[in-house]
Amino acid sequence: MKIIETKLPGAVVIEPAVFGDARGFFFETWNAERFGQHGLPTNFVQSNVSSSSRGVLRGLHYQWPRPQGKLVSVLRGEVLDVAVDIRRGSPTFGQWESVILSEDNKRQFWIPEGFAHGFAVLSDSAVFSYLCTDVYVKEADAGVRWNDPAIGVDWQVDAPLLSDKDTHAPLLADIAEARLPVFAA
Repeated sequence: MKIIETKLPGAVVIEPAVFGDARGFFFETWNAERFGQHGLPTNFVQSNVSSSSRGVLRGLHYQWPRPQGKLVSVLRGEVLDVAVDIRRGSPTFGQWESVILSEDNKRQFWIPEGFAHGFAVLSDSAVFSYLCTDVYVKEADAGVRWNDPAIGVDWQVDAPLLSDKDTHAPLLADIAEARLPVFAA
């Protein structure tokens, strides 16, 4: 397993060791001991899978005050996956990082608690997997507008297909401080 640091401290790309031959391939998607050795989470409490078609953009989502860390990967297809640091007081507040996740590269992206998350589907369809450190709590559900100009994510899709919730999410500057995570050094 290879850990690739990003410009957002704590958000890392994980390249698993893949073993393959003429029959196919095998790799570990999560191993508590190996993840723990790298300071990554060892306790996930919820697993989700979503399916989306080309051009679908989901995000930018987060939970507060019940934050979720997310280990994400793509089982089929290809997406541009994005994490945005929205922790008040963070030196990287409002900055984003993206990574291509695909069935071919088998990469994973660890998005720590306190970050907003989203993805855009670049292939004809994609099946997306999330392992979460906390359960979904409707009252804690929140979002940041996907095209907030102060953040400036390049989503690599021209006319994204959005949910009503994502279309009308607030700009980061318009979110009350009490609804944003706090940076803990």
